Amino acid sequence: MLEAVLLVGGQGTRLRPLTVTTPKPMLPVAGVPCTEHQIARAREAGVTRVVLGTSYRPEVFLDYFGDGSRFGVELVYATEDVPLGTGGAIRHVAPHLLSGPDDPVLVFNGDILSGHDIAGQVQAWRDSSSDVSLYLTRVEDPRAYGLVPTDADGRVTQFLEKPSTPEEIVTDQINAGCYVFRRSVIDSIPTGRPVSVERETFPGLLARGAVVTGFVDDGYWLDLGTPLAFVQGSCDLVLGRAPSPALPGRTGQFLVRPGAEVEPDAILSNGTFVGAGATVGSGAVVDGSSLFDNAMVAAGAYVKDSVIGSGAIIGSGARLDGVVVGDRAVIGPGNELVRGARVWPGVALSETSVRFSSDR
Repeated sequence: MLEAVLLVGGQGTRLRPLTVTTPKPMLPVAGVPCTEHQIARAREAGVTRVVLGTSYRPEVFLDYFGDGSRFGVELVYATEDVPLGTGGAIRHVAPHLLSGPDDPVLVFNGDILSGHDIAGQVQAWRDSSSDVSLYLTRVEDPRAYGLVPTDADGRVTQFLEKPSTPEEIVTDQINAGCYVFRRSVIDSIPTGRPVSVERETFPGLLARGAVVTGFVDDGYWLDLGTPLAFVQGSCDLVLGRAPSPALPGRTGQFLVRPGAEVEPDAILSNGTFVGAGATVGSGAVVDGSSLFDNAMVAAGAYVKDSVIGSGAIIGSGARLDGVVVGDRAVIGPGNELVRGARVWPGVALSETSVRFSSDR
């Protein structure tokens, strides 16, 4: 048996207004919740049992996934009463684990879309007799991430959180949000208080001489924490750039769910997703965007690099570029919303105007 933990307790403040009513890991990425993509990839790697570490809106996960049988795994839920940080959340699920003290336990951050070799990471953990293995990926600009340099043998030498000066950028390897823990290491994390796995647990293991290794994989990786990244992840799945067993065989320019209505002269491109019950009117252009279920883009509207929430309406001739529109919001005809604008759920913009990110 191989167990995994998915940390899905975050509120996703950077993705508001989409997360006002829906936890970030349950937002549909190309029509499938991020958590479902992760469960499907874990199952593909041999995971048979998954513990969901929930906090914000835990009932949304239970209602959708149930006991996990529909998704080919056993699902167990561990809900935090108060947020405990990444390390505290991992320790909180420990009583629900069945693994022995020397067995591997996979831990995934709940907002990552990845194509890395999960089974290969577990095997590398075994081969190196590691206490913890970290999935690392290389990025061109690592300043916004935690840096993880390794030596010639793959052992982690430091943890450097978000460097502030050029001198601190000693590697392009970053913590990519998937770990293999020896079960006994999870049991050693303090209980009853917030713990940061990045700032406390991992540095503490190094200080004690534990074997902490890096598994470097240059496959697809994306942090879905911002609106533009969320749109990119959805498009990459539709275009087949990001692998997911939950959405197999995608290679087209767009994906339209059954029940959606798209007029023949509408143009969908660059990985656009159109959810069930959504409509796209005559002459509308939807470019690299995601329309949630029951959204409407009226005739002649132009929507680029945007997310349109469930039941939201984009009026005739409106133009949106890099915009997040919350559930049931209404953008009246002729409105122009520029990159960075966010419209909160239920808000109606009726007059013709240009709206910026301060508008709610």
